[in-house]
Amino acid sequence: MIKYKVTLMKQEREELLSITKGGIHNSKKVIHALILLNCDVGKFSDKVSNEDIVKVLKIGDRTIDRIKKKFVEQGFEAALTNSATIIFRFFKALLSK
Repeated sequence: MIKYKVTLMKQEREELLSITKGGIHNSKKVIHALILLNCDVGKFSDKVSNEDIVKVLKIGDRTIDRIKKKFVEQGFEAALTNSATIIFRFFKALLSK
């Protein structure tokens, strides 16, 4: 299994911190922001293990891996957005016929 490393710039960390500290945001976006902040291996980060993140946020290991992969492959904004699921796309395709 490929291990993805999340390295955030200072500006990205500040944006994620603002998402987690206040305002009106989608719950998934807040969870994703918390995952990215805790998985960061950059110089501005506090090193936290995946096991600790799983325990605190009550999420699965695979969720962390998916968010890391999305961040590395698709970028910062993509990791914060919630993509449509396959089932949703399937029903949308059925309804459009």
